[in-house]
Amino acid sequence: MPSLQGDLKCGGCRDLILMEYLFAIGFVSILGQVVLLRELSVAFYGVELIYTLAIGVWLFWGACGAMISRRTLKPSHTWINLLFVALSIGLPFNIAFIRSVRLLFTGTPGAYLPLHVQIAAMSASLLPLGMILGLLFQWAAKIYISGNKSLAAAYGIESLGGLAGGICSSLFLRFGFQNFHIALFCALAAIGASFLKTGDRRPKWLQPLSIVVAVTLICLLWGVRDLDHRMTSWAHPSLLETRDTPYSRVTVTQLNGQIAVFENDALLFTTEDTRAEEFVHLAALQHPNPETVLILGGGIEGTLFEVLKHGPRRVDFVELNPALLNTVTPFLPAEIQKSFRDRDVRIILDDPRHFLDRALSYDLILVGMPEPSSGQANRFYTLEFFRQCLSKLNAQGILAFSMQASENVWTPPLKRRMVSIYRAAKMVFPDVAIIPGVTNVFIGSKDRLATDPSDLIAKLKTRGIRAKLVSAPYIRYRYTNDRYSAAALTLEAETAPVNTDSLPICYQYTLMIWLSKFLPSAKSWDLSVFDPGNKRTTILGVFLGLSLVALLLSRSRWTVRRACLAGMAGFAGMSLETILMLHFQTKNGILYQDVGILLTGFMAGLALGAFTAGGTSPRNYRALGIVVLGGFLALSAGIGWRIASGADMGMAEILAALALAGFLVAGIFAYSSLQGAGDQRKAVAGLYSSDLLGGCLGSLVASLFLAPMAGLAMTAYLMVPLAIVSALLL
Repeated sequence: MPSLQGDLKCGGCRDLILMEYLFAIGFVSILGQVVLLRELSVAFYGVELIYTLAIGVWLFWGACGAMISRRTLKPSHTWINLLFVALSIGLPFNIAFIRSVRLLFTGTPGAYLPLHVQIAAMSASLLPLGMILGLLFQWAAKIYISGNKSLAAAYGIESLGGLAGGICSSLFLRFGFQNFHIALFCALAAIGASFLKTGDRRPKWLQPLSIVVAVTLICLLWGVRDLDHRMTSWAHPSLLETRDTPYSRVTVTQLNGQIAVFENDALLFTTEDTRAEEFVHLAALQHPNPETVLILGGGIEGTLFEVLKHGPRRVDFVELNPALLNTVTPFLPAEIQKSFRDRDVRIILDDPRHFLDRALSYDLILVGMPEPSSGQANRFYTLEFFRQCLSKLNAQGILAFSMQASENVWTPPLKRRMVSIYRAAKMVFPDVAIIPGVTNVFIGSKDRLATDPSDLIAKLKTRGIRAKLVSAPYIRYRYTNDRYSAAALTLEAETAPVNTDSLPICYQYTLMIWLSKFLPSAKSWDLSVFDPGNKRTTILGVFLGLSLVALLLSRSRWTVRRACLAGMAGFAGMSLETILMLHFQTKNGILYQDVGILLTGFMAGLALGAFTAGGTSPRNYRALGIVVLGGFLALSAGIGWRIASGADMGMAEILAALALAGFLVAGIFAYSSLQGAGDQRKAVAGLYSSDLLGGCLGSLVASLFLAPMAGLAMTAYLMVPLAIVSALLL
C-alpha cells in the first residue's frame, strides 16, 4: 500500500487532515470508552471491581496497540481509514457481545460467571477497540511528525479530541440518550473520519465500504429503540421496560404477576418480598410516635407505603435518581403508587446528603441507599453522614439502615464491614443496636433503645399495623433468638477501621466479599494492616524504596529513562485523577454524566500542557523537566492537605486540580519526547505505550488499594516522594 511519505498537493491540507485524524482518535477513544465501560458495569451486575479492572485493561490494550512494530505494517492513510471502518463496525458488535456474554458462557440467570470467565470476556470485549485506537495514534502521530511537527503537538491534538468526547458523553447522558444510541453516534464519528480526503491513492473498494457501513449505521439508528430493547431481553425474557439513567441501567420485568426491578442487572427488589416492612416496622416501633419521617432512597420498594401505616403527619421522601422513580412507578402495585400521592408525602429529587444540609428535623430517618460497594454508595455509611443525620433528629429520634448479610455465619470481610460501619455509628449515637438476619437492620438513637419485645409488640397493636410478615411472634423472635446477643458481642469485640469519607474502607470490604465468591482465600485478607495514621514512616519508606529503584534506573540509557518518566507521569496523573473524582463523589454525590465533565478537565489540561511544553526552547528542556516535577510535588501535597482538612471541594476546584494534573502529565510526556529525542518517530510507540501502562497501573493501584487502605489524603501524599525520586531520571 502507498506510504504517506509521498507528496501531497498542499502541505497545509496534509497537516490539517492529520490533525483531524488525531482529533477523531481522541474523540472516539473517550466516547467509546464511556460506552463500553457502562455496558460492562451492567453485564457484571455493577460490581465496581470489574469497572476499575476494565479501565486498566482498556489502557493495557491501547499500550499493546501502540507497541505494534512499524516493521509489521507501515503507516499509511489507507490503513488509518481502514482502521476507522473497523472501529465503526466493531463498536456495535461489542455492545451485542457484552449483552450476550452471560448467555454465551451458559451462566445461570442472576448468578455470577466464574471470575476467570468474567475477566476473559471483559478483556475480549475491550481488546479490538483498545488495540486499534493505540495503533491509530501511533500511525497518525508518526506521519504527523514526519512533517516536522512534534510528538507533543500530536499528543495535544489527540487530547483535544478526548476533551470533545468527554463533553459529548456528558451532554448525551444529560439529554436522555440511551447507551446504545451513544454507541451508534460514536461509530458514525469513526466512519466519518474514514471519508477524509488524503490526496494519496487508495483502493477503489474502500470508499464504497465506508458508504455501506455508514448507511447501515444510520438504519440501525432509525430503529435503535427496538434493537436496544431486543438485546436487553436476551438477559430479561419477561422485559417490560429498560432505561439508562445517569446512575445506572434500570430494568423492569414481570412474571406471573410479580414485578421485578433490576439496577445494573442486579435485583433491586420484587413486589412480593417483605424487606420493606421488616426494615420500616423494626425501626419505627422504637419511637414513641414518629410524626415526622425522612426516607433517603428506597421508597419505591414499599418503604413509603409501610411508613404511612404508622400515621405520620409529614413524610419527606428523597430520591437520588429521578429516572428510576419515573421508570418503575407505572408498574408498581396500586397501593404503592397511591402512597406517592398521599397528601402528607413530599417527594424531593435531590442528593440525600445535600438535602440533609437544609432539611428540617425529624423523629425518624430511614436510609434506603444501596450497599456500600462504591464511593457513591459508601458515603451513606460513614462517620460524617451519621453526624449529619444526628443533627437533624429530634429528641428520642431514630436513625435506621439495613445491609444484606448471612444469617448464621459472618465471614471475616463481612464481619469487618459490619464493624467499620457500627463503629462509625457508635461514635455518633448514644445507643446503637443491630437486629441480625438475612438483612441486618442497624438502629441508632439519641435515647435508649427498647430491648424488651413486649414494648414493641404493644406499639404494633396500638397502631393497628398489619403486615405480611411482621407480627407479634416475629418481633419476639427477632429480639430473643441467640443471633441477637451474638451479633452484639461480635460487633463490640471485633476491630476494623472506622468508615469515613476520606478512608472509605467499607466498600473495599464489600469488594473482598465479592471476590471471596470466586477466591475463597479472599475472605481472610485483612486490609487494615496498612496504618494510615503513621504518615511520616509510610512516606519515608516509600521514598527510600523508590529512591533505590530510581538510582538503578538512572544508570540506564536515555530511551529507558524517558519511558520510565512517561510511565511515572501516567501513574501519578491517573492516581490523582482517581482520588479527586472519589473525593468529589463523596462530598457531592457525583452523577454519571459528571464523570464526563470531570474527564474534560483532565483532557483540557493534557492538551494545554502538550502545546505549552512542546514550544519550549531546546536549551530549556532540563529546566522544563525540573519545573514539571516540582509542579507534581506541589499539586500532590496541596490535594492531600485539602482532603485531610475535610474541605468540600466543589466542581470548579476539582476541575482546576484535574486540569493542572493533566497539564503536568503532558509536560512530562513532552519533556520525554523532546530531550535528546533525535528522530521523534522512533519514540512514539515507547512513550505512548509507557504513558498508557502507567495510567493502567495508577487506575488499579489507587482505586483498589491505596484509596481504601491508606485513605484519599495519604494517596495524594504518596505522589510526593514519587515526584522527588523521578528527578533522578532527568
